[in-house]
Amino acid sequence: MILSLQQTAAGRIGVAEREGVLTNLYFESDPLPADAEIGETELLQEAFRQLRAYLQGELRRFDLPLDPHGTPFMRRVWMQVADVPFGTTASYRDIAAGVGNPKAVRAVGMANRLNPVPVFIPCHRIIGASGKLTGYRGGLALKQRLLDLERC
Repeated sequence: MILSLQQTAAGRIGVAEREGVLTNLYFESDPLPADAEIGETELLQEAFRQLRAYLQGELRRFDLPLDPHGTPFMRRVWMQVADVPFGTTASYRDIAAGVGNPKAVRAVGMANRLNPVPVFIPCHRIIGASGKLTGYRGGLALKQRLLDLERC
C-alpha cells in the first residue's frame, strides 16, 4: 500500500493506493496503517487534484478507481451511497430500502461508519430520518462543512 499525506481545506488527509486502485482515505484523527509506504503515484496525485477541486466547489463527482474492502452487504451499501447525488441527502432508512432490506437501518449505519473511502463515497450525505446529522468518522463539524459546500 502506498500512502500520500497532504494538507487540504478539510485538514490533513491521507489517501492510499494498492495496485492501481484507491483503497482508503484517512482523516487527521484516523490511525495510519503501520505497513503503509509513504509515497506518490500518478493516481494519488489525481485523487488529491480531484479532492481539492471538490473542496473548492469545482467538482461534483469523483472519477477515480475505488476498491473499498468490506463484506458484500457493506459493498452494496457503499454502492447505494455512491449514487446519492451531489447536493442532496438520503436517510439511513432510504439506503436500507435501496439495498433491499428496509429494516437494516443500524447495519447501514455501521457500514457507513466503516466506509474506507469517505468523501469519495459520499457517506456525509447520509443523515438521520429526522433530518439531523448523525455520526461521521471525520466528525460532525466536517460532515456539516461538506454538506454546506454542497449546499444541502
